[in-house]
Amino acid sequence: MKVREYPRLLSVRSALGAAAVLCAALVITANGTAAQDLTPDRIKATMSAVDTAMIEANAATSKDWPTIGLDYGETRFSRLDNINTGNVGDLGLAWSYNLDSERGIEATPVVVDGIMYQTAPWSVVHAIDARTGRKIWTFDPGVARELGYERCCNVVNRGVAVYKGKVFVGAYDGRLIALDAATGRKVWERDTRNDQEHWSKDYTITGAPRAFNGKVVIGQDSGADSGARGYITAYDTETGNQLWRWFTVPGDPEKPFDDKAMEAASKTWDPSLEHWIMGGGGRPWDTITYDPDLNMVYLGTGNGAPWNHSFIGPSSGDSLYLASIVALDADTGKYIWHYQETPGDRWNYDSTQPMILADIAIDGAPRKVILHAPSNGFFFVIDRTNGKFISARNFVDVSWATGYDASGRPIEVPPVDGLDDAVPGPYGAHNSHPMSFNPQTGLVYLPAQNIPVYLRPTDTLVNEAPTPGELGGVTAWDLGWVPSNARPKQPAFGRLLAWDPVQQKEAWRVEHAAPWNGGTLTTAGNLVFQGTADGRFVAYDARNGTKLWETPTGTGVIAAPATYMIDGVQYVSIAVGWGGVYGLTTRATELRTPGTVYTFTIGAKAKLPEFVKYPTEGLLQGVKYDPKDVPEGTSRYVGACVSCHGVPGVDRGGAIRNLGYVPAETIIRLKDFVFNGPFRDRGMPDFTGLLTDEDVVKIQAFIQAAADAGRPKQ
Repeated sequence: MKVREYPRLLSVRSALGAAAVLCAALVITANGTAAQDLTPDRIKATMSAVDTAMIEANAATSKDWPTIGLDYGETRFSRLDNINTGNVGDLGLAWSYNLDSERGIEATPVVVDGIMYQTAPWSVVHAIDARTGRKIWTFDPGVARELGYERCCNVVNRGVAVYKGKVFVGAYDGRLIALDAATGRKVWERDTRNDQEHWSKDYTITGAPRAFNGKVVIGQDSGADSGARGYITAYDTETGNQLWRWFTVPGDPEKPFDDKAMEAASKTWDPSLEHWIMGGGGRPWDTITYDPDLNMVYLGTGNGAPWNHSFIGPSSGDSLYLASIVALDADTGKYIWHYQETPGDRWNYDSTQPMILADIAIDGAPRKVILHAPSNGFFFVIDRTNGKFISARNFVDVSWATGYDASGRPIEVPPVDGLDDAVPGPYGAHNSHPMSFNPQTGLVYLPAQNIPVYLRPTDTLVNEAPTPGELGGVTAWDLGWVPSNARPKQPAFGRLLAWDPVQQKEAWRVEHAAPWNGGTLTTAGNLVFQGTADGRFVAYDARNGTKLWETPTGTGVIAAPATYMIDGVQYVSIAVGWGGVYGLTTRATELRTPGTVYTFTIGAKAKLPEFVKYPTEGLLQGVKYDPKDVPEGTSRYVGACVSCHGVPGVDRGGAIRNLGYVPAETIIRLKDFVFNGPFRDRGMPDFTGLLTDEDVVKIQAFIQAAADAGRPKQ
């Protein structure tokens, strides 16, 4: 753990000397007193006042941004309109803050009274003076960097929760940690991993906690890619004591059922396949929302473990509660209702994507609903009081189903010739990038995409056993699928959609240069803000999608922005840093600037930091190899390397470099990197005992052969 404290007294000044920011910092507040310095005592007093009532009250004004989604409903709609369609073109940089990171940034900052909390890779927390961009403190939970490979999708973190003077963060290695909001010192921590299960080592956390009514709730991560059983847990915010836990899928049927919900779910699984050995999956790795009026917690559950449903469930079985939205009693964690969006999921169609709680009129009558766009490509409207299906319509082209019937069941299309070519692919039509809902326009602003990846089923699967040739198989991912050589029929794309949830149709769209664009923010100023994969931060007219302003960011953007008021001035902040699972291997910009928080306001004139070009050595050449080694080298590369490094010379490299564009000496000395190598402190596995020297020679052959195959012919 590393904590650096903020000096007790700070001069009121601009982060970079911008006159506009200096004036804002000296504004006289409504009660006639000047804005105070952010001393620890002031931070303690401010953050101690953050509780359920404060977060609910703030939703009426949006002055602060006290949770990652602004409010408990995750609407990401700010009522601030000082920045609007008329003046957004005058936005300028107030300050920037270097997060000192080189992996994906997915968290929206939390901001209360000018105090910002932002997470970075490896679950590092930064406390920042949002007036100036000056560091208050940082906290590094000390996650062992060599554990980075245990999660499929980068060592990201999606943010913190604040509640009564504490900051809560989920650490990548499975700990939930409470910090003193004023000093960054650890108050308590709990290992959230289920030590009664043999697969507990596979659990990680990348999602943000949710705090309300003296409880902090966190979901588990990772397991469905390496074998685990999903669950969600509530802890006491003061003591860290566990209050309740709810499992998302049934366990060993020889043991007592955890509750009646698990007993009911067990009837939808095939016990002859011993799904509990693989864990079953269903981990709630991202979205958790809370309705104070109904006192319900809503979670979205993940795909199965393994992905291929034929290894864990009958062909006609739903395998509850995979790929579902589930409502629990917030006090007890007891099951209330569920709606399964993808029964018997076999395509990696999580339902963990961020959901929105909204009140809208359906057929002229007000309804309390959940708005949800999961990975399977359909936009859902569900009654959040009882889980009843209202409507669903595909927001991108899909091939796995033609629609949903009146009961809320998908009308599926059978796979062809055993090749699973379902669209959208396993990255999803919508992933972890948050969407927003503007009640003024009635539209949801949704980052949509398609990343075509064709997979074919494996014949056999052995739990947690190295399986060269299977995607991630050398490090014992349990997917039940291997990549196919079939050429995708659908193009890759990324777009911003404005979606009407009542009419279930698109209102307008913006086409982006690539998939994997950032989450959205919408405001009462008729604006939508979004960062892009090609390194821009853009403001659009929320009514028609007209681009009104943009600025470069020096790297791709995957997080969502926040906006807030300090001393009468509205600010917009975005944390940028390319990564996430798709961003590991692919990019849409030639820049790779370190993770950075940018904060903008009207009239500010600070300079952007210097941008850094992405390193590349040109297409690999000069590595000698035996062509006979290439076929087996391909299998070993798929099992050990492709999920992080991509295809040599085909993918361009993202947060992790493509091995077709590194110095030849690196590939010639590949054993030095593969076995207890120097990049373990960046998350690279140690393949000792998983690969042999002969395997490495064959991988070298494949890397150079792949680069040669892609080299332009003279």
